[in-house]
Amino acid sequence: MTNTSWFTIEVDNGRTTMRLTGAWRLPQLAEIEAALAGQAQLPTTTIDGSTLAELDSAAALVLLRALGRRGGTDEGISWLGFSEVNARILEQVRTRLDKVEARPPPRRHGILAHIGQQTLALMTLLHGHMNFLGATVAAFGQSLMRPRRMRLRELTVQLEQTGLNAIPVVALVTLLIGVVIAYLLGLQAEKYGANIFVVDGVGIGATREFAPIIVAVIVAGRSGAAFTAQLGSMRLTEETDAIRTLGLSPWQVLVVPRVLALMVTLPLLVFVGDVMSLLGAMAIAGPMLDITPATFLARLREALDVRHVFVGLIKAPVFALAIATIGVRMGMTVGRDTRALGTATTSTVVQSIVAVIVLDAAFAVLLQALEL
Repeated sequence: MTNTSWFTIEVDNGRTTMRLTGAWRLPQLAEIEAALAGQAQLPTTTIDGSTLAELDSAAALVLLRALGRRGGTDEGISWLGFSEVNARILEQVRTRLDKVEARPPPRRHGILAHIGQQTLALMTLLHGHMNFLGATVAAFGQSLMRPRRMRLRELTVQLEQTGLNAIPVVALVTLLIGVVIAYLLGLQAEKYGANIFVVDGVGIGATREFAPIIVAVIVAGRSGAAFTAQLGSMRLTEETDAIRTLGLSPWQVLVVPRVLALMVTLPLLVFVGDVMSLLGAMAIAGPMLDITPATFLARLREALDVRHVFVGLIKAPVFALAIATIGVRMGMTVGRDTRALGTATTSTVVQSIVAVIVLDAAFAVLLQALEL
C-alpha cells in the first residue's frame, strides 16, 4: 500500500487500485503533479473516485497524462465510484485529449536564416520609423498652414522639459569631457613641446564632434525615453483614444509639439556644450600645460574657424529629429501592458544612440566630400 495526501495505491491479488482523495483543483496542481511523478509505475487496473471530494479539468488533465491516456478507450482501466459531476469533467477532458495534436518540435534555423530574420525585422522597423516621420512632417505642414492648430502651451512645456531642465546635466557632462580631452591631448603634446596645439585639438574636436554627439546621447537617454514613457502611459490609460474621440489629432496634440521642441532646444544645448567643454579645457590647461586663459582664448580665436561651430550646430536638428521620431513612435505604438512599456523605453534609448552615431558617420562622409 502507498499513501499520499492525494491518493492511495493498494495491491490485492494482483489487482492494483488507486483511490483518489481530497480536492483535486488548480491551486493544488503542483502538489498533485509532484505526488504522481513520485510513483515509479502508476496502476493500470482500477481508478476509484468514491472518496474524491472535487475534481476540475486541470487536475483531470494531469491525471490522464500521468496514466498515459491519449485516446477515448478505457481498455485495461476501470473507473469506479466517481460522482456524476466528476465523471462528466473527466470524460470531457478525455474527449478533448483525443483531438489534441502533438506540438511539432521547434524548427531550428541556421545562421543564414537567423541573419535573414534579423535583417527583415530591422527593415520593418526602419520602414515604420520612416512612415511615422512622413506622418509627422505632414502634421507639421498642416500646423504651418493653419497656425491655430499649433498647441503653444504644450510646445512651451516641452521646450522647458527638453531644454531648460537639461542644461545642468549637459553643462556638467560636457565640462568634464572638455577636461578629459585636454588632459589626454596634453599628455602627448608635452612630449614634443607642442602644448599650445592642445587648444586646436580641443576647440575643433569639441565643437565639431564631441559636443554634438555627447549632448545628443544625453538627450536620447533623457528626452527620448521620456517621450516613450509619457505617450506609452497615455496609450495604456486610453488617453490617446480619448483625444481621437474628441475629434482631435494625436499628431497635432502630442507628436508635433515634442518633435518641434526637441529640434529647437538641441542646437541650443549643443552650443552650451561647446562653451562648457572649452571652459573645462581652459581650466585644466593652466595647471597642466602652463597655458593661461588669455593665451588659451587668443589661440582659440586663431585656430577655431567658425565653420566648425556651424557644422556641430547643423548636426543638432537632424539628431533631434531622429531621437524625437523614434521616442514618440515607440510610445504611440507600444503594447497595452506595463512590460511592453518598459521594453519600448529601453529600445528607444538604444535605437536613438545608434541613429545618432550612424547619422554622425554620414555627416562625416558628406562633409569630407564637400571639403568642409
